[in-house]
Amino acid sequence: MRVWPIFKKEMRLYFTSPIAYAIFLVFSLVIGLFFWIQFSSFARASMQSMMNPMMARDMNVADYVLRPLFFNTLSVILFLFLMPLVTMRLFAEERKSGTLELLLTLPVRDGAVLAGKYLAALAVYAVMLLSTFIYLGIMAYFARVDPGPVLTLYLGLLLMGAAFLAIGTFASSLVENQIVAALITGTILLALWIASWPADMIGKPWGSVLSHLSVPEHMDSFAKGVLDTKDVIYFVNVTLLALFLGLKSLEARRWKS
Repeated sequence: MRVWPIFKKEMRLYFTSPIAYAIFLVFSLVIGLFFWIQFSSFARASMQSMMNPMMARDMNVADYVLRPLFFNTLSVILFLFLMPLVTMRLFAEERKSGTLELLLTLPVRDGAVLAGKYLAALAVYAVMLLSTFIYLGIMAYFARVDPGPVLTLYLGLLLMGAAFLAIGTFASSLVENQIVAALITGTILLALWIASWPADMIGKPWGSVLSHLSVPEHMDSFAKGVLDTKDVIYFVNVTLLALFLGLKSLEARRWKS
């Protein structure tokens, strides 16, 4: 499988166009702003806790800074909006320009095409996550940071991002318009995010099904520093299912050609 050449081509396209730079700029500005807000709040609370020993006992940087910053800000504000932008051009652009048909006629398997493009998007996402290490360094300088919960949280973010990107890859394989691909991806991700909202009104068994499909239900444990096998399986299953559907979409395109 010739994954590497396709991966290199996609990475070159990301960084020779404004797409990656615009995404990194928005990501950096938003995460930097919210980090400043959360860390300033933690600093003020720490000062107040000096006069209240009971309050100081319950304070920790993970609950006051890391969880709100990475779980709420990154998950809701950034990933639901930025992930569709990362994946929208993967196949939609090639379908519109007609180069996808040419690519599919080359002696390269559909799985290699899909894997190369998906791994390139995942690499861009990994770079985004790695850039947040600077905030961990700042927090570690001023307060004690327990590495266990931090690693668990980052594992959850990586798994969630991998699932989101797989959904975006599938959506991009369906249409020719990048904006439409981004809208389809955003709609699916939003549906998975709010799936548990009507669960209590619906009741069992469908309410339980909706709760299981909800992304926050599975990210909450990671955000608390708890590694649960069922949450890992959930994100792996979503990723594999989305990539499988994307592969079938490509195979159908090859058959039509």
